[in-house]
Amino acid sequence: MRPFYSCLLLLLAVACSGMNVEQFDNTEPRLVIEEYFKGSTRGWGVVHDRFGNLTRQFTVDLQGEWDGKQLVLHEDFRYSDGKTEQRTWYIDKVDDHTYEGRAADVVGVARGRQFGQALNWNYVLNLPIGDSTWKIRFDDWMYLQPDNVLINRASMSKVGLNVGEVLISFRKY
Repeated sequence: MRPFYSCLLLLLAVACSGMNVEQFDNTEPRLVIEEYFKGSTRGWGVVHDRFGNLTRQFTVDLQGEWDGKQLVLHEDFRYSDGKTEQRTWYIDKVDDHTYEGRAADVVGVARGRQFGQALNWNYVLNLPIGDSTWKIRFDDWMYLQPDNVLINRASMSKVGLNVGEVLISFRKY
């Protein structure tokens, strides 16, 4: 009986541990965000609420400039309801695996870690909801695929509770 309980505890620990970006260290193709987002990129995305209902659809055009130290990334969103939104990121490469970013609607500093084909990006965004603004925490996971396709899945939460998810497919031109 003891080995059974040991195995059960081990399985529970692994199931609760979550993903770690370092586990992607030797995966290909390797994502280097300052290279991927330099120049023109387009994305197609959807937003789901916490119940899985589709709430928004959008396209985003990105234009990136890399000066060897900082990536300046201009995002131009067009939503299916006709609304538009712009954001400019200033992303610094801290070391081979670490990035820090700032944008006007980001609270504090966004932090990212990249290994192999994956980047995990975490930040808090001031997000307009109705007539108010909510501070929403984003946990972004980006995975580079062959043919310059980047898949982005972002979990959104407020005070630790899931409020939705954003899925985006990017294509580098």
